[in-house]
Amino acid sequence: MNSAPITTWEGATAYYTYADSPGMIAIWLLGAIAVCIYAIFSMVKHENAAYKKVKSNGVPPAL
Repeated sequence: MNSAPITTWEGATAYYTYADSPGMIAIWLLGAIAVCIYAIFSMVKHENAAYKKVKSNGVPPAL
């Protein structure tokens, strides 16, 4: 099962986005970290609100 159109590596080239720009790599990394931190804090906020709602009713949610 040989479905690859490449038969030789001679003349092959590659393009790496932002490979020569450490500043852009750092910006993308910081953006990814910020998104992860936001997701974690948002989840904690939601879970705390849901827990308070369940606790104030005195009845556990039905499974």
